[in-house]
This record gives sequence, C-alpha cells and structure tokens, in this order.
Amino acid sequence: MAATLNTPDENVWGTLFGEGSSDLLTEINSSVRFDYRLIEEDIEGSIAHVSMLGHVGALPAQDMAEILAGLRVLQAQARAGELTLDPSLEDVHMNVEHCLRQLIGPVAGRLHTARSRNDQVALDAKMWVRRAEARLDRHLALLIDVISTRAVEFAEVAMPGFTHLQAAQPVSFGHHLLAYVEMFLRDRDRIRSAHTRADESPLGAAALAGTSHPIDPFFTARALGFSSPMRNSMDAVSDRDFMLDLLAIGSILATHISRLGEELVLWSTAQFGYVQLPAELAAGSSIMPQKRNPDVAELIRGKSGRVIGNLVALLTVLKGLPLSYSRDLQEDKEALFDTFDTLDVSLRSAIALMSGLTVDTARMAADATVGNTLATDVADWLVVRHGLPFREAHLSVAQLVRSLGERGQQLHGADPAWIRAFAPVFKDLPDEVLTLQHSLASRTSPGGTAPASVRAAAAAARVRNHSRSPLPGPPDEGPDTKETDQ
Repeated sequence: MAATLNTPDENVWGTLFGEGSSDLLTEINSSVRFDYRLIEEDIEGSIAHVSMLGHVGALPAQDMAEILAGLRVLQAQARAGELTLDPSLEDVHMNVEHCLRQLIGPVAGRLHTARSRNDQVALDAKMWVRRAEARLDRHLALLIDVISTRAVEFAEVAMPGFTHLQAAQPVSFGHHLLAYVEMFLRDRDRIRSAHTRADESPLGAAALAGTSHPIDPFFTARALGFSSPMRNSMDAVSDRDFMLDLLAIGSILATHISRLGEELVLWSTAQFGYVQLPAELAAGSSIMPQKRNPDVAELIRGKSGRVIGNLVALLTVLKGLPLSYSRDLQEDKEALFDTFDTLDVSLRSAIALMSGLTVDTARMAADATVGNTLATDVADWLVVRHGLPFREAHLSVAQLVRSLGERGQQLHGADPAWIRAFAPVFKDLPDEVLTLQHSLASRTSPGGTAPASVRAAAAAARVRNHSRSPLPGPPDEGPDTKETDQ
C-alpha cells in the first residue's frame, strides 16, 4: 500500500520558532516541485547511510532492519511513481523521511543520525549528475556511430568547402561530417573527465563540520559507487563544481549540436538544396502550403542558448557565496535539470536527423566547383610541375581566374586549350587537374579529405568511440525518467 502524506499540524521547524511559517516562506522555500527528481537517489543514499550506521554499531540491528525495510518499500513506490509529495515539507528529503515515519513509526527518526540535509542533498545531486552524464554519453556514442557510418557512405561525394561562408576548395561530404565526429568525441572525453572529478562522496560531512558519531564514510562511498569520500567537510557541502562541470560541458556540446543544426538548416533550403530532412521531423506552414520548415534542426540550434544561460546562472549564484552552505544553493537544481533535459532531447533529435537525412549528391557536386574552387589545385600543380614558388604560382592562377571572369567563365568548364594558351606556365596543364576527382584524391595529407583517408578516418573514429567504456549508470532510462506525483 502506498504511503500517503498529510500536511503536519505545525511547520516542521515549529518546535524551534514557536509558530508556523508564513505562506510566503513556504512558497519561496519549497523545492519539491523540482527536487522530486532526486527521490530515487535520496532513498538509495539513505539505505547506504543506515546500513553504515548499523555496520559501525551506531544503530541497533533491529532498528536498522526496520528502517531498511521501510526505505525499500518507498523505493519501490518511487520507481512506480506512486509517492505523493507535500510542498509544505520543503523538499524531497523531508518528504521521504515523513513517508518513512508513516510506514514504520518513530524509529524512522533514527534515519538522520550523523547526517544533515547539507551533505544529503550534495550526495543526491552528485549521484544524479553522474547518472545524467552516463545517459548523455550513451547518446553521444550512438550519434558518433551514425555520423561515422554516413561519412563512409558519402566519402566520394564532393561538396564545396567554405571559409568565411565563401566557396574555398572541394571537400568530401563524408570529410565534412567527420569534423562533427571529432567534436563529439571531445565531448565524450570531457564528460569522462567530469565523471572522474565527481567520484567522491560528500556523505559524512554532516552540516559542515563532520560529526561526533562513529561513522565510516568509506563504507557509504563504496556502497554508492564512489571511489572515496571527500576530504574536507566544508567543501563537501558547498561544492557544486560537479554541476558546473556538467553545465560547462553541456554548453560546449550544445554549441556543437547548434552548429550542426545551423548547417542542416542552410543545406535544406531551396537555394542550397543539398539535403532533405526526414519528413517526420519537418513542419508545415499555417499559411504557405509549399513550406517544409526544418523545425527540429532550428530547435537544436536555438536550445543552445538555454544551456549556456544555465551555466551563467549557476556561476552567478556561486560567485559570492561564503563557506559553507547557504540556501542560495537551492537555485542550482532547476538549471541542472533543464540543461540535462535540453541536451537529452537535442542529442536524440540530432541522431534522428542524421539517420534519416537524404542527400542530393549531384547538387552538392555541381556546387563544388562554383567559385573557382579548383584554383589552389592549379597553383599546387605549378609548384610541383614547374618548381614555382607558391606566391608566384598564386599570382599566375589569380591572373588566370581574373581573365576567365572577364569572359564570364570559371576554371571548371573552361576550355582547357584556352587555359594552356593563356601563359607558358600552363602549356602542359593536364585536363584532370580541373576535375573534382583529382582535387579530392590529391588531398592525402593526414586529416585530409581524400576519399580513402575519409574511409580510414571513419573506421578509426568508430574504434575510438567504442574504446571508451560505458560510464556506470542505469542501463537505459538514466536519471528520473519516471514521474513522481507532487
């Protein structure tokens, strides 16, 4: 039977203040509407804490058994979404303790021995963050695999490479896609680095000074999947670096996703016409019947602003706080949860977009030569074939391009015989130097766009991707994917 909550006759702090709190205090003080998402971590932390108290003899065995049995009932109810939380009890921690008291009676009061809400909330949040990191990392691994596979598919497809958004040189579309693979692999590495820094349990710090009770914080750290407890009790309760790490990493990741979204928006325009987004991920217009709007690509571009804003918000909350705990720290969780939710849906959207993308390879290839993109190939040929200094070769090709422009022509499509007659240095220019195939195939330097290099790079990227062991966390759902009534 699910535990039910009744609002207590007096405020939880009434015994100290001698009177109830105002409705305004309850309204601004209560965090239940968002910190309910920590309920499973809160119960897990309580199970480890009570087990430790029994282990060190700070809690009679019978009391420990009763409390653990009650917590496991609440744990099952929380996972089933059957707990109703009361905002007047301030937060998820007080709600769990109250539920436990309803189930097992006054012995529940022993749960808080040698523990404060200060180290309790730091623990819950850190456990939640580590699980969130694991879920985002799984999404990233899948996105990298999807993009790497498509890069091989388009290894020999030419497209214009841009600098300053001006046509520069032909590149392989697969090569262009692999640039995002490199970004997302770095994002995975940043997540791992943050995960390592968050590998210390704050439990045992109590309010700020530690506790006089005989505790074993190494016991609880191991039970909850941490390598060790934190070394300073004041830092343990005031540290939110692990949240800043996730928000900072998330801001970089969101920026990478946004750049991909921007290119998909551009490429799917009628003017570019390079790609068509999956029909189920595009939206129509309320007035223009022909429109196919790239809403999902636009949203993953736009949502980066939320994530970056959340990082700035938490930095601002923390920047002037004296040690150790202040209630300002309650403002950390909404930014944290929103960042995770935003990244989670953005990554899943990017996976869907890249999996279902249709590419007009002929349109890409046709555009790859527009803007005299083969000019550098001709200059390089002059350097290799005739030994010209590159600056001299550069000037010669610039004069050639200028003359072609005056004739309304570009390098690609111009009469090779006319080019060879333009100046003595071009007299033996092979026709193939003016082809996309030659341009792509010649870029064999490490990290270059030659199709063979692209295929090898994609294979290596998959190996690098799979060499990163999955981070520990729930197998599929990640943190708090089951709703809890409030």
